[in-house]
Amino acid sequence: MVTIKVAVYYFVRVINMLILARVLMSWFVKDLRNPIAMFIYQITEPILSPIRDLLKKLGIGGTMLDFSPIVALLLIQFIASIIYNL
Repeated sequence: MVTIKVAVYYFVRVINMLILARVLMSWFVKDLRNPIAMFIYQITEPILSPIRDLLKKLGIGGTMLDFSPIVALLLIQFIASIIYNL
């Protein structure tokens, strides 16, 4: 059970770092053909896209600010905390 918690911990850390990297890339990197940028985009888009769609349905998204990374980070932390406490 301890190894599952450790694996979840590191998985959450990596996903969080990738989401934060994507946020920073959106401010600075304009060429998404870069292999590193493409990798980060491909890993994080399946997480962020459904959240972005849900926020648009709720009337929160669709503006110039994308709140999906914030929601994703909070949601991932919430799910991880549930798994940690099992």
